Order: sequence, then C-alpha cells, then structure tokens
Amino acid sequence: MGSLEALETLNLSNNSFTGSIPVELGGLTNLKYLSLLGNRLNGGIPTELSQLKELTTLDLSRNNLSGPIAIFNAGLVNIDTLVLSDNSLTGGIPTDICVGNSNMKKLFLARNKLSGSIPPGLLKCSSLRQLDLSNNGLSGEMPSGLDNLWNLTDLQLNNNSFTGTLPPQIGNMSNLETLFVFHNCLTGGIPAEFGKLKRLSQLYLYENQMSGTIPRELMNCSSLTEIDFFGNHFSGSIPATIGRLKNLVVLQLRQNDFSGPIPPSLGYCKKLQSLALADNKLTGKIPPTFRYLTELSLVTLYNNSLEGPLPRSLFLLKNLSIINFSHNRLSGSIFPLLGSSLIKLDLTNNSFSGPIPIELTNSRNLIRLRLGHNRLDGYVPAKLGLLTKLNFLDLSFNYFNGEIPPDLSNCDQLEHLLLNNNNFTGVIPSWLGNLDGLGELDLSSNVFHSTIPRDLGNCSSLLKLSLHDNFLSGEIPLEFGNLTFLNVLNLMRNNLSGSIPSTIQQCEKLYELRLATNSLTGEIPPELGRLTELQVILDLSKNLLSGEIPSTLGNLIKLERLNLSFNNFQGEVPPSLGKLTSLHVLNLSNNVLQGQLPPKIITIPCHFLQGQQRPLRPAIASMRRIDRLNEKIAVAKCSYRDHSGHHLYFGSCMLCDALYHAQNMVQLA
Repeated sequence: MGSLEALETLNLSNNSFTGSIPVELGGLTNLKYLSLLGNRLNGGIPTELSQLKELTTLDLSRNNLSGPIAIFNAGLVNIDTLVLSDNSLTGGIPTDICVGNSNMKKLFLARNKLSGSIPPGLLKCSSLRQLDLSNNGLSGEMPSGLDNLWNLTDLQLNNNSFTGTLPPQIGNMSNLETLFVFHNCLTGGIPAEFGKLKRLSQLYLYENQMSGTIPRELMNCSSLTEIDFFGNHFSGSIPATIGRLKNLVVLQLRQNDFSGPIPPSLGYCKKLQSLALADNKLTGKIPPTFRYLTELSLVTLYNNSLEGPLPRSLFLLKNLSIINFSHNRLSGSIFPLLGSSLIKLDLTNNSFSGPIPIELTNSRNLIRLRLGHNRLDGYVPAKLGLLTKLNFLDLSFNYFNGEIPPDLSNCDQLEHLLLNNNNFTGVIPSWLGNLDGLGELDLSSNVFHSTIPRDLGNCSSLLKLSLHDNFLSGEIPLEFGNLTFLNVLNLMRNNLSGSIPSTIQQCEKLYELRLATNSLTGEIPPELGRLTELQVILDLSKNLLSGEIPSTLGNLIKLERLNLSFNNFQGEVPPSLGKLTSLHVLNLSNNVLQGQLPPKIITIPCHFLQGQQRPLRPAIASMRRIDRLNEKIAVAKCSYRDHSGHHLYFGSCMLCDALYHAQNMVQLA
C-alpha cells in the first residue's frame, strides 16, 4: 500500500483489522485523509506518520493503541483534525503539538491514559475550535492562558485530576459554547468573568470541591441551556434573577449547601425540562409560578426543608414524568395529577394527610408510587389495581385501614410492596404468591389476623420478607424453603406455633433471621447450622423451644448476634459456639442450661447467661484460669439479679473484680 503515492483519501474505519499500524503508510505523501477508527489495532502510533505533510485529518480512535503520542516534531503541518480518542495512549500531551501548524481546529484525545499537565505548547493552537482531553489522568492547575484559545467553542477537561481554581481568563473565550470540567478536584468559586460568555450553552462543573455563591453575573449568560453543579459545596441563595435564563432546559443544583427559598422567577424559565434542587437546605414554599413550567418533565426537591401545601397548578403540568419531593415538611392534600406521563411519584417523609386521590389511578404509566411516612388515611383505593406497570408501591407509616384490596393482584410487575406500619386488617392475601418478581414484601406492624399463606413460598425472587408485629397464627410454612434468594426473614411478635421448619436450611443466603416472641415449640433444627451467611442476627428468643442447643450453630462464623433467651433449652452450652469469632452479643439467659461455660465464649463483648440450677461454678473456674494466663476478659460490669433462678450478666469491657453466682460471690484470682 505504501506504493500508492497518489492516494489522497484512505478510509478503513469500522472493520476488524488487527495488528499494528503499517509504517508504510508514512510513504503515502499525498494523503490528506486517513481514518482507521473502530478497529482492533494495537501497538504504538508509528512516527513515520509525521511524514504525511499534506494530511489534514487523522482519525485513529476506538482501537487498542498504546505508548506515547510522538508524531509531530514539526511534521503534520497541515493537520486540521486529530482524533486519537478511545485508546490506551500514555505519557503527556506533546509540547510540540502545534509547532509549525496553526491550522488545527479539532483535537480529541479523550479516554486514554495520558498524564501530566496541560503543556504551554497546546496554548499555541490558536485555531482550535474543539478540544477534548476528558477521561485521562491529567493533573495540575488549569493554565491561565487558556484564553489564547479564543476560537474554542467546545472545551472538555472532565474526568481528570485537575486542581486549583477555574481561571477567570476563561471569561475572555467569547466563542465558548460548551465547558465541561466536571469530575475533577477543583476548588474555589465560579469567576464573575464567566458572565461575559454570551454564547455559553452548557456549563458542567459537577463533582468537584467548589464553593461560594453563584455569581449574579452568570445570569447574563442568556444562551445557557444546561447548568450542572451537582456534588459541590456551593452555598447562599439561588439567584433571584435566574428567570433571565429564558433558554434554560436543565438546572441541576443537587447536593450542595444552597439555602433560602426557591426564587419565584424560576417559573419564567419556560423551556425548563429538568429541575433538580435536592439535597440542599432550601426553605419556604414551592412557588406557584411553577405552573408556567409546561415543558417540565423531571423535578426533584427531596432532602430540603420545604413546607406548606403543594400548588394545585403543579399537578396540571401534563409533561411531568418524575416527581420527588420526599424528606421535606410539605403538608396538605395530595392533588390528583391529570397528566398521563407520570412514571415516578415520591412524596415520602412529609406530612401529607387525607386519602389517596382516586384520580391518581389515571396515571397508567406509573411504575413507582411512594407515599410512605405521611399522615394519609382511609382505604387504599381498589382502582390502584389499574396501575399494572407498578413495580414499587410504598404506603408504609401512614394510617390506612381496611383490607388489602384484591385488585392489587393485577399489579403483577410489583417488585417492592411496603404496607408496613398501618392499620390494615383481615388476612394476608394468598394472591401475593403470584407475584413471582416480588423482591421485598413488608406487611409488618399491622393488624392482620390469619395464617401465613403457603403461596408466599412461590415468590422465588423474594429477598426480604417482614411480617412481624401482627396477630398471625399457625405454623411457619414449609414452602419458605423455596425462597432461596431470601436475605431477611422477620416473623417476630406474632402468635406462630409449631416447630421451626428444617426447610429453612435451603434459604442459604439468609443473613438475618428473626422468629422471636412467638409460641414456637420443639428443638432448633440442626440444619440451621447450614445458614452460613447469617450475619446480622439469629433471634429465636421468647418462644417455647426446648432440647439442647445444636453444636451446628458453631458453623455460623459470620454471626454477630445470637439470642436464644427465654426458652426451655437445657444441657450444656456447646463448645462449638466458641468458634463464633464475629459474635458481639450472645444471650442465652432464662433457660435451663448447665455445665461448664466454654472459655472462648467469655471473650465475646456482651453475654447474657442464665441457669435455673447451680450450674456454672465450673465456668467460673475456667474464667479464673484464663485470668491467670493474663488474658483480657471482655467483661466490665457483673451483677446478680434473682429472676426465676440465678442470673449472670457479663457487660462489655475489661476484667471484672467479682462475679455473682446465685447468692455467692466468687472472686477472680
């Protein structure tokens, strides 16, 4: 190919060529256009390409090229467009990149592994219109001479490690339309000089460490369509004159320290489609001028201190698809939304009251409805069953009553159903077992009087099941063994009876199992020792369980809390419990245990042990022996409490001076 001396255009892009770039290409001295983009080429960029003095466009992007950029040295004198993005090039940006060439208009070096700072030589490329150095490992401060690149319309320096402040001289780059410097380590404020950038359309400063207020001069940038300051430390008020930005489409100020009210003039940014003011310190009411934002699609105001009722006009905005006003102090009624575009509505953690408006069910595209932690009451509308696309329904921590409407069975795409902490009555419906995509079901803290439907064992995707604090009776279904993805099972404080089903051993991903305060009988199935992912707690306390503590519980080496108190366990504490090195709390109190306490258990930070005979003198002897070995015992507070027998309490701490057993005090040596 090197013999094709008359060749002016060579385009081999978007193929599957492999190997290195042929050095013979340097012999095509009349070549003006060379594109090898989108192949699988590797190795370095051959220096022979610098001989192509007629070349105006070189595109080697989207390959696997490596090594430094070494193709200049006064070569490529006519290059107009250089695209080397999406490779693995290393080293710094060549200092001679514009030597002998003032015609380069486009330079794209993004998504490589370049390092070092921006060289002074780059600032001599005065004809540059587009410069993309994003997604590299560049560092140092942004040079004050950036305004030498006065023709730039597009400057992308994002996703690097630049430090220092934004140079005020950028305000002199009068042609600038796009400025991306997000995801760096920049500090300081926004220079007031930026107000001179009349053509600036996109200003992305997010995920830096910048601070200060938004300069009022920035409101002079009348061409701005997108502002993104997310994840900085900006403070003060949102400028009252922000309504002057008539072309604004995106305003992202989330996760800063802005305070004060939302300026009413924001309602005059009538082209606004995305408004994110969440995670700030905003106060006051939502301005009624929001009714003018007819193009608004997304509005997130969560985690502020906004108060008062929602403006009725807000719910007339037919293009709204995502609303998140959670974690504020909003109150009043929830008004019906007339638009059908709504996809997500989150009003959790406010003080809304009254019923769920029946008109809400007209939003048939709704996939997420979160109304938890409010003061809503009444019955759940049966027409919620018309929202067949719902995958998240949260009505928790309200005052709803009545039964779960059977029409909800039509919402067969539900993945999260949270109805806990209400006043729901009746039975737990068996149709819940048809929701095979359900990952979280929380019906706890209600007034359900029924057995647990066996059909719940069909919810094969279930990760969390919470039915605690109800009036459920009957046995724990054997079918729960089918819930092989289950992480959390909480059935505490009900009236459950029967034995613990051994099929629970099949729930191998359980890390939290709470069955306390029921009327369970029989022995602990030794198969529970196979639940080796148990970590948070195993709580079987306050039941009628009996027999010996199975030694297999010693296999639960990740377990942090084990509570078997207030049962009828007897026999010795199995030595295997000494293997539970992650254990923080062990409560075996109020049982009929006897024999010697395994020495290793004494090093557990918190113990509650109780016997009903005079069983633990050998354990005290073991503790004395440990003390003689000068080992620290994790016991600080030791007391006797005569409650249905003899009580030993070991608190969290250093060595005890005395332990009380029955009515005798045994001194440690």
